Amino acid sequence: MKRALISVSDKTGIVDFAKRLNELGIEIVSTGGTYKVLSEAGLPVINISDVTGFPECLDGRVKTLHPNIHAGLLAIRDNEEHMKQVKELNVELIDMVVVNLYPFKNTVLKEGVTFEECIENIDIGGPTMLRAAAKNYQDVSVIIDPSDYDKVLSEIKENGKVSKETNLYLCAKVFNHTAYYDSMIASYLKDKAGLPKYPDTLTMTFEKVQDMRYGENPHQSAAFYKEVGKNEGMLTSVKQLHGIELSFNNINDTHGALELLKEYTEPTVVACKHSNPCGVASGKDIHEAYVKAYNTDPTSIFGGIVCANRVIDKATAEEISKIFLEIVLAPGFDADALEILEKKKNIRLLTLDNIDKKQPASAFDCKKVSGGILVQDVDSLLLGDELKVVTNRKPTEKEMEDLLFTWKIVKFTKSNGIAIGKDLQSVGIGPGQVNRIWATEQAIDHGTNQLGAEFVKGAVLASDAFFPFDDCVEAAHKAGITAIIQPGGSKRDQDSIDKCNEYGIAMVFTGMRHFRH
Repeated sequence: MKRALISVSDKTGIVDFAKRLNELGIEIVSTGGTYKVLSEAGLPVINISDVTGFPECLDGRVKTLHPNIHAGLLAIRDNEEHMKQVKELNVELIDMVVVNLYPFKNTVLKEGVTFEECIENIDIGGPTMLRAAAKNYQDVSVIIDPSDYDKVLSEIKENGKVSKETNLYLCAKVFNHTAYYDSMIASYLKDKAGLPKYPDTLTMTFEKVQDMRYGENPHQSAAFYKEVGKNEGMLTSVKQLHGIELSFNNINDTHGALELLKEYTEPTVVACKHSNPCGVASGKDIHEAYVKAYNTDPTSIFGGIVCANRVIDKATAEEISKIFLEIVLAPGFDADALEILEKKKNIRLLTLDNIDKKQPASAFDCKKVSGGILVQDVDSLLLGDELKVVTNRKPTEKEMEDLLFTWKIVKFTKSNGIAIGKDLQSVGIGPGQVNRIWATEQAIDHGTNQLGAEFVKGAVLASDAFFPFDDCVEAAHKAGITAIIQPGGSKRDQDSIDKCNEYGIAMVFTGMRHFRH
């Protein structure tokens, strides 16, 4: 190990690292700002121009793109012909590259940044050196992460070189990093240039938030990643105030509750279990909303997730503290509420700024399948072009209010899904059944058992997709439901319309279904 080339944008720990290399007798070559920092620290440093015999030019765009650099990196040490050529060309070997790249991500995320600024922060020489050094990993150590400095120094001090195993590890980190870097650039330019939304090849990049204790089950490993730069109001931006680390299922379930919550502007609480809503209510304040949501299903809410779109106050916290909940997510907790809830050891308290901010319409929804991935738009719409009353009787103003409230719930209920609502409160929810009549009967039975048959009377019903038969209308009539909202579009729509007219039930078509698989 004789010569190292150092050119870093992130200068964390670089002076100390270079000093220790110097103490080990390793010559240092450097560029631009890094050269200046190391020189000012009193270190002997060779300027890159003295190696290339060519000045840095074009505002620093060209400084390391030279045969004296890349031949020094790519020459295979035990290849006699390579060694003969570099000697004839008077090229000195480079045994270590320490490079991290222009901060493209930080640049594109800056408020008011120009397209030209972003282009200038696309690193060319850095990735080229990294890839060259990594390709020749058996002879060259390549470092992109300051956390690897100590490991490399320790091996050089002990053995005079870095082990092949460590070099392979560092090589793999490089190609993972350059793929991530290029993916960010490709995504940025794709949007700017108007390339197809679903190109022939799709690259996506994510940053790790945390390792999970386990996945859906204890025998599965898992990690949590976030999208780059698309986190305002999203689950990846939550702050945890209290409680143990979130689990895989906690995050997945909270996502389902949060996305439903974003549909409401009035004070609203969503209780969720296994990614399905189990209690949803709006009220004049968050306390009333919580009490209504709880009363919908006191059984299922136990051990569940609660999301609220207003600050949790003392009165609400006192109600919450009466049962076991995994998570409470809200824009905030007042001091009294926090004092009450922090006494519960096992509850997680989360806050999220901009909790009402929805995912952009340009965002992707992805589902992993064996050997591939399904990609689609997020389901960002609620209704079709217009609501269409298809029955003789029109819904009353109150029924229409409840219909729209309940339609939002069923949008986030697993298919086949049915939701029943009344007075801006869920009455019964039937999620994930293999046929629609079972989902309808489940929702009715739940409402009847929890709130009573009298409460179900006068409620409204929402279905995430059309009725293939009139059996759901028949069941709704027997329960006393007075209005129905559904997408329409079945060949047998008229059967359900006729049955509604027979019973005096109002039916509204949305023109849009919300399958959730």
